[in-house]
Amino acid sequence: MGATAAAPRVQPPTRVVAALMVSMALVALDSTIVSTAIPQVVGDLGGFSYFTWLFSGYLLAVTVTLPVYGKLSDTFGRKPVLLFGIALFLVGSVLCACAWNMAALIAFRVVQGLGGGALQSTVQTLAADLYPLRERPRIQARMTTVWAGSSLLGPALGGLLAAYAGWRWTFLINVPLAGLALWLIARHLVEPVRSPARRSRIDWAGALGVFACGGVLLFALVQGGVAWPWLSAPSLGLLGASAALAVVVVRVERRAEDPILPGWVWRRRTIAAVNLALGALGVVIVAPAVFMPTYAQSVLGLGPVGAGFLTALMTLSWPVSAALCQHVYRRIGFRDSAVLGMGLATVIMFSFTLLPHPARPWQPALVMLLLGAALGLFQLPLIIGVQSTVGWAERGTTTASVLFCRTVGQSVGAALLGAVANATVSARLAAAPMPGLPDRLDDVSRALAEPGSLGAAASTHLRTAVAAAVDNIFLCATVAGVAALLALLLVAPRTFPVLQEND
Repeated sequence: MGATAAAPRVQPPTRVVAALMVSMALVALDSTIVSTAIPQVVGDLGGFSYFTWLFSGYLLAVTVTLPVYGKLSDTFGRKPVLLFGIALFLVGSVLCACAWNMAALIAFRVVQGLGGGALQSTVQTLAADLYPLRERPRIQARMTTVWAGSSLLGPALGGLLAAYAGWRWTFLINVPLAGLALWLIARHLVEPVRSPARRSRIDWAGALGVFACGGVLLFALVQGGVAWPWLSAPSLGLLGASAALAVVVVRVERRAEDPILPGWVWRRRTIAAVNLALGALGVVIVAPAVFMPTYAQSVLGLGPVGAGFLTALMTLSWPVSAALCQHVYRRIGFRDSAVLGMGLATVIMFSFTLLPHPARPWQPALVMLLLGAALGLFQLPLIIGVQSTVGWAERGTTTASVLFCRTVGQSVGAALLGAVANATVSARLAAAPMPGLPDRLDDVSRALAEPGSLGAAASTHLRTAVAAAVDNIFLCATVAGVAALLALLLVAPRTFPVLQEND
């Protein structure tokens, strides 16, 4: 396994903690800032038909590199991997600001994503390295707060930059942040020296296989039902290719001296259960994060600001719950705390389907606030718990595996729940008792944005169809929550096998 002596436990300098938070802010702010500036980007560069790949390409690059960076950090140390990731993210940001057309911008976003994968994986691993178990909730709560703050600050900052400085500054804003993070980490982060003799040969064949398999699978999930039907030749071909590549990866990894995706990640009950549970969480969070803004504007009649506030309620209660969850898991354990959190989240998501139509805005607002609190109680104990079951030499791989599963869950969830939404709206439109409704799904958003183009009855029917679609989405998310509960109850041990630490 290449195990080494654990790093000595000393209180990390404030500058190191600040560097981790700035590094996490780079990836947390990125998507929210860029999404706000999309109208200006498309107006300048064109490419409206495929601008969504600004986000899909970035997500693909982050996801498929997570296992690779996790293994590299276990082999070479966290510091060089994190410095490389920040530098690559910085280069990608500068290239994005210099893009001359949409194709170039998408390619440079992929470069950003290749750096973002190192940031997400390594920062979370370092947080566990630097703090003993009893203090990890503090640093993890700070990281969660960074994500929550970014979800609120990002859209406002992106709008201001796009309106007054130009959309290219939504990427150039990363330059001072990345520069600060690089300087702080290079100067203040000190890791224990690792003997080169202990390092195994890097499994580059496995890394390439994981990259190819994950890339093809996520490409199929992102494009399926959008660029082509799910049962079409392109979808079936890509899914079949990803399955074939998965078989190749398994064979390569079994023969590798030190594989990128080691078998113990799935053979150990605790890690396997957390992987499955966080994969289900990825599906769960798609429902409120992606579809609640549409529900707020199309069904409740709120404006963009009101819809954004409604969605942000979940990100406000999540870090508060995460900061307080240590008082729960220290009493009842990691697994039972997560079971309690997801049990509450499942009930809350199901309660959304019982709301009247039309609901009053405070009702879904309460659902979002409670849901964030429940998911904070679910996720953080699992991450802290699983990191505490492995030593330094396996922590990077373990952390990357759970983040990888969660991100893949989000991709699967977006594809699955999007298909459910489209099917529900299509069925309601086909069964409409009045004329004048859109014939195509692509025209639904335009009709909702211009309600005067429809009669009163048609407008009401269309809003009811969207409400039914979101209800079905939350029902599917409820099923995913039950799957997470089953993974914990049936696979995870009641007590996580936490390693003794030298604090």
